[in-house]
Amino acid sequence: MFERYLSAIRGLLFVTLITAALITVCLHAQRAAVPIDPIDAVLNAFTSHRVVALGEGAHGNNQGHAFVLALIRDQRFPEVVSDIVVEFGNSRYQKLIDRFENGESVPEPELQRVWQDTTQPFATFDLPIYAEFFQAVRAINQGLPKEKRVRVWLGEPPIDWTVIKTREEAAKWLAFRDSHPADVIRREVAKGRRALVLYGGMHFVRKRLEFNFQSTSSRYLTITNRLEDIAPQIRVFTIWTNTYADLEQLQSEVSAWPKPRLVVLRGTPLGAADFTFFYPFDDSRVSERDGKLVPIPKEEWRKLSMEDVFDAMLYVGRPADITYAKESAQLCASQAYLTMRASRLRLAGFTTAADRFAEQCGK
Repeated sequence: MFERYLSAIRGLLFVTLITAALITVCLHAQRAAVPIDPIDAVLNAFTSHRVVALGEGAHGNNQGHAFVLALIRDQRFPEVVSDIVVEFGNSRYQKLIDRFENGESVPEPELQRVWQDTTQPFATFDLPIYAEFFQAVRAINQGLPKEKRVRVWLGEPPIDWTVIKTREEAAKWLAFRDSHPADVIRREVAKGRRALVLYGGMHFVRKRLEFNFQSTSSRYLTITNRLEDIAPQIRVFTIWTNTYADLEQLQSEVSAWPKPRLVVLRGTPLGAADFTFFYPFDDSRVSERDGKLVPIPKEEWRKLSMEDVFDAMLYVGRPADITYAKESAQLCASQAYLTMRASRLRLAGFTTAADRFAEQCGK
């Protein structure tokens, strides 16, 4: 009798433990990433965040650019967003772009300096898609009353290439590429405004891959770090645009998703994957010691899940289907432009790229 009673107790305890284990597994199980309309998602994000940081994906990709244009042209956009902060513009020309976006006439050679005179010696932002963005905002503002117009902030620090004579003089401006836009955003958000920030995604990571996902000094903080850590009252919703990784390896039904789509990462197979799956350019890592950068042995490299680096992901298609813009034939036919770009590349130490720039322009 006693043994039957003890056996029953043991059975009940076993069932209880199994039930508890199943509940624990269910609570921690990953759910499939659910694709949602990306324009609705971005605009809805502004109900809980003053800043939405949208990574561009690989610079110059047409699919990410098409989404940005669709987003800002949505009739709800100017009702929700007051400011757009962009990587592809030199803040030295802020007054000029303000005039242009408000409908004033600006000569084309002057306007081109906005995106051609950034800190980057390469032709990264000379692609016609970036000029098209400024034209799109101008067209949108022409249909809006003055108080509703969207303001574009040029995020690059105000480098003046006419006085740059050495590689060191050019390089010193790179230290302000994250702090300058972060200062602008903090200042404008403090006025109750909302900002969409358009930059390469690595400017938005919460932990830097190059530093082994460890804390760094303030000079190496990203835009997101400088907002959330220095001004914690500012919440940033960060979005990675995927142009490198085959998401079907993590979730097979991705191939059936409409394009574009957005997914929230937390608790999904995409969110659980290591960040390097989405950014496969991991060839060295360093730590900061006594103000110096010291290489970290590969066996000490850390992993960090994507959901701890970004909040959401924009899906614009399979990597093999992503297409890229190229410089216009008219631009590549300009000897003045070719000379300018080659001289900056050479000044920055990219001699081979400088020598081949004329040959490669437009390709």
